[in-house]
Amino acid sequence: MALLIILITCLMVILATSQPCQTPDDFVAVTSPGHIMIGGLFAIHEKMLSSEDHPKRPQIQKCVGFEVSAFLQTLAMIHSIEMINNSTLLSGVKLGYEIYDTCTEVTAAMAATLRFLSKFNCSRETVEFQCDYSSYMPRVKAVIGAGYSEITMAVSRMLNLQLIPQVSYESTAEILSDKIRFPSFLRTVPSDFYQTKAMAHLIQKSGWNWIGIITTDDDYGRLALNTFAIQAAANNVCIAFKEVLPAFLSDNTIEVRINQTLEKIIAEAQVNVIVVFLRRFHVFNLFNKAIERNINKIWIASDNWSTATKIITIPNVKKLGKVVGFTFRRGNISSFHAFLQTLHTHPNDNNKPLHEYAVLFSACEHVKDSDLSRCIYNYSQGTLTYRVNKAVKRNFFMRNDFLWHYTEPGLIHSIQLAVFALGYAIRDLCQARDCQNPNAFQPWELLDVLKNITFTDGGTSFHFDAHGDLNIGYDVVLWKEINGHMTITKMAEYDLQNDVFIITNQETKNEFRTLKQTLSKCSKECSPGEMKKTTRSQHICCYECVSCPENHYSNQTDMDHCILCNNETHWAPVRSATCLEKEVEYLNWNDSLALLLVALSLLGIIFVLAIGIIFTRNLNTPVVKSSGGLLVCYVILLCHFLNFASTGFFIGEPQDFTCKTRQMLFGVTFTLCVSCILMKSLKILLAFSFDPNLQNFLKCLYKPIPIIFTCTGIQVVICTLWLIFAAPTVEENVSLPRVIILECEEGSILAFGTMLGYIAILAFICFIFAFKGRKLPENYNEAKFITFGMLIYFIAWITFIPVYATTFGKYLPAVEIIVILISNYGILCCTFFPKCYVILCKQETNTKSAFLELIYSYSSHSAGNLAMSHTSLDSTNSNITMTHPSPSGNTAAWQKSKDLQAQPVAQICRENVTKISKTFPRKRISSI
Repeated sequence: MALLIILITCLMVILATSQPCQTPDDFVAVTSPGHIMIGGLFAIHEKMLSSEDHPKRPQIQKCVGFEVSAFLQTLAMIHSIEMINNSTLLSGVKLGYEIYDTCTEVTAAMAATLRFLSKFNCSRETVEFQCDYSSYMPRVKAVIGAGYSEITMAVSRMLNLQLIPQVSYESTAEILSDKIRFPSFLRTVPSDFYQTKAMAHLIQKSGWNWIGIITTDDDYGRLALNTFAIQAAANNVCIAFKEVLPAFLSDNTIEVRINQTLEKIIAEAQVNVIVVFLRRFHVFNLFNKAIERNINKIWIASDNWSTATKIITIPNVKKLGKVVGFTFRRGNISSFHAFLQTLHTHPNDNNKPLHEYAVLFSACEHVKDSDLSRCIYNYSQGTLTYRVNKAVKRNFFMRNDFLWHYTEPGLIHSIQLAVFALGYAIRDLCQARDCQNPNAFQPWELLDVLKNITFTDGGTSFHFDAHGDLNIGYDVVLWKEINGHMTITKMAEYDLQNDVFIITNQETKNEFRTLKQTLSKCSKECSPGEMKKTTRSQHICCYECVSCPENHYSNQTDMDHCILCNNETHWAPVRSATCLEKEVEYLNWNDSLALLLVALSLLGIIFVLAIGIIFTRNLNTPVVKSSGGLLVCYVILLCHFLNFASTGFFIGEPQDFTCKTRQMLFGVTFTLCVSCILMKSLKILLAFSFDPNLQNFLKCLYKPIPIIFTCTGIQVVICTLWLIFAAPTVEENVSLPRVIILECEEGSILAFGTMLGYIAILAFICFIFAFKGRKLPENYNEAKFITFGMLIYFIAWITFIPVYATTFGKYLPAVEIIVILISNYGILCCTFFPKCYVILCKQETNTKSAFLELIYSYSSHSAGNLAMSHTSLDSTNSNITMTHPSPSGNTAAWQKSKDLQAQPVAQICRENVTKISKTFPRKRISSI
């Protein structure tokens, strides 16, 4: 008995399968009469059955592989048309429909389209050729469908001939937005341009940049691949591999290509995210084999299969990993649920898919819900002719929740919108026409109204854009296991206009964080402080991480380039994640070198004060008087004091006042000091010079006060011009990498050089005069010490020039302080220390008698040398006279020589002392 029941059941299933059409009416899947006919195209069956690789006869083969989801789409169109017919929208005008099964094949869809184009109310089912179809009346006024873009493109090109409106509920290929190629095409879903953009955005937002993509070898797959590749590149996402599968299941190579694709996925271990643009049956086969190979990835699902219950219910589908998909925005489809509940009340005489479903359902009644779809699919692979079995009386609607479970809300809502758009357009067109007459309007007239129609559904307004698209956005869904069953949960909404994901609850945010924990990168993430260095020219996502160089930083992960810090105010060490503010540096008072220099300056000031005290207490001694007197000594000591004090202006934070003061103070006071020493050298040379010609010249030159004022005044003029035209100012030196040096900018190197050059000229003149008097009396002779002092000055400043020019940083002022101290100490020590030594340690020589005795001894020695020189000259002249008598013209010179020879040595000494007494005022010596 059980065997008999099984045989009867199998017979019913075999009889229920479709057969090759014998007449055009056999080709129609569902039909209902009406005043205005609407065509429909749905892939109710998965493929056409053929025993050969290539068809040899031009006949439409029978279809096998019943698809419950496509059957539900057919029911959604029927339900939406019945809603309009039962409403007051068209008031007396009834919409009829002719729905055809495309069997997921372009050939079947083209055959259905030919019937749509056939002349209305013509018994011969002919399509007339005309030059102008403006008055041609086809069988239908509009077409809903098809679902797959490849089929839709072929259908649309045929409908374009008569400009019959075509409204698709699922075709998303971007090329269909081209109104030049597809002028009569509209759709209630967004273009793939937005879907691929949203996918690339999601991948980039999740931190993935190394992914794979699988698509089909047809117009839809290739266009989706190209569009996604562009969007991925714009989001810095690289495609590791691109696998293309045959478009149709009838292709014998599809199994081989699926296996090759899975091998590629396994080989690319770093790829953990795969984007899938495939049809449902492709994904079904791919996932079943992937489960066998234990492949676990994150799968990004296109709107074509993201909510397909057939795939969700694959056994152990959770082992594949996570599936994140994009689906069309959902609407209110509660009325469709109610329609399914009452489906058993609808007659199935003119609804072949409904009858087939009833037979298949009856055959699988013993199967649990999770396996029901697979059972229906397997039983629908029959090979006998289709016959309506009147004996099928089983109540297959007792498990009516099965169909609702297989419903894809986004697609159902999209079909409703397509039908409602046509209904509202027909309403507007029929306001001034009698649309109960099938010839009331032409399809192209309906197209013009449809393009500009605004209609509502559930209180929301919709309208087609300039490309014929209805950009309603996407829902982002996640396949999630709840209570042991895989379910689809909404994660977020995608706003097409603003390119943002709208997340509504905290649980969704946690799901996004979980997704980000999966890595899908070609290279390890570069941390802040590093930048990417590409290693493969073909992929920017494959790189090495290198440290940012000095003065560069990166504050984010995976930065392409390090950012240059503002060199003027900031710096960064190697591998820095941020810029550091440069420290402002200058020669500070608490710096060890500055303290040393200050100590040396204070020591110099102490020396100056000590020398001043010593000279004041020994004011009337010959050593002090021979130094030029108290006034000259005080002026020179004051200059030394100010020079030592001027070093304080080189230390501390530079200010405009200190920058101007330090150079001017040093320049003027040092010039005054050298001018006074110059006069001393000139006085000494004048006092001990025995050359009459030189003596006369020195007497004319020796004007102490005017010369000192003139020499110092010139320096004052130089410094004044410097201050007026190019005064020193405070400047921030940002040339050093880590610090800002606050320094005094001299304003004019020419003025600075002129000031120092002028002092050098005076020092050189002083050196010449002092050098000539270097052999004068030892204890009272300043000339040779002045010579040494000037030599120290020259050595210091000649060394200063290259050192100053090559020194950088905060210690640059210290160089100038050092050279000032060396110059000052050199002149101070050479000018005053020998005299202090005599005053303090050789007091017996610091008396008037000792001074006169020294002068007498020096003068006697000088006079003796001079007399010997004249004696030798006289002997030579006598010999010359004997041989050559002197001519009358040279008699005077010869006589003077004779007189000088006869002059006693004592007389020469007496005159020398008198001359010295006259040279040194207030020190006259009356006699020896």
